[in-house]
Amino acid sequence: MNKEADVKLVQSPAKKKRRKVHSLEKKTARGGYLFTLPFILGFVIIYLPVVFESFLYSVTTIERINAGESYQLVWAGLANYREALFSDPNYSQILTAGLRQLVLDVPAILIFSLFIAVLLNQKMVGRAAFRAIFFVPVILSTGLISQIDYSNTSLMTYMSDSEGIGTNAAQSTSVAEIVSAMDIEYLFSNMKIGGGMAKYVSSILNNIYNIVNRSGVQMLIFLAGLQSISPAIYESCNVEGASAWETFWKITFPMISPMILVNFIYTIIDAFTSSTNTVMSYINQVYGEAGKDTLSVAMAWIYFAIVIVAVVLAAALMSAFVFYQRRD
Repeated sequence: MNKEADVKLVQSPAKKKRRKVHSLEKKTARGGYLFTLPFILGFVIIYLPVVFESFLYSVTTIERINAGESYQLVWAGLANYREALFSDPNYSQILTAGLRQLVLDVPAILIFSLFIAVLLNQKMVGRAAFRAIFFVPVILSTGLISQIDYSNTSLMTYMSDSEGIGTNAAQSTSVAEIVSAMDIEYLFSNMKIGGGMAKYVSSILNNIYNIVNRSGVQMLIFLAGLQSISPAIYESCNVEGASAWETFWKITFPMISPMILVNFIYTIIDAFTSSTNTVMSYINQVYGEAGKDTLSVAMAWIYFAIVIVAVVLAAALMSAFVFYQRRD
């Protein structure tokens, strides 16, 4: 009996410890579900029925009855999707141009926001003020202020055209450009860089206002990632004689790679759903035309599918290069 009691006394602390670890994991999981519960309830109760109804509209047509006072949905299958992709003369072109612009803008936004975050992470006088200044465009580019800015830009473009500054859209664009591709090609002539890179750089410089406005959130995320890196790691690099260039590529860049993945996905979604997006504007325009309600919904669903595919491909591509620091 004494031996059995000794065995029980020896085994009980281990079992008790295992039970504590298990309960802590459950508490953490319950806390996570509790914090996400408002979103889950809102998605299931409010958003999911709207999504289902939207998809139902995309595969039907609307027929008015009783002189337009009521309507009924008639099954149309994929007719709206075929019309959007193959019959509409503008949708495919605008969609392709939007995707091309996305490929140009996303790397520029990520590089710019990372560069500014690295600068603002340095010790300098007025660092907090500079951080606030670089985040101000994010506030100015939302809500009512964004609409006022867009209205002012449209008014200035209209006045410029009416005064004869540009007789067509191409001339108006050329007036608004900061630099031209020819200037960049001349600059790169002795650097053995092709014309394609010159056009890419000139398009970024001409779009610098939009890039700065859309880099504020990414900059804050990068800044949070940079501040989470232990200063002891940088001190070790200094002791070992590593240069700032080597420290950035061997320490800083790998350790903020999870933030790069987050910002990459966020920037793609933000670009796709922006109010200034040409595809979104065209879908809203089609929605306002008589008899094309369901066609615009089908266009939106095609666009949504492209967004999902782009996000999945971006996540799969970037996940292979992400470094996760172990906290063991």
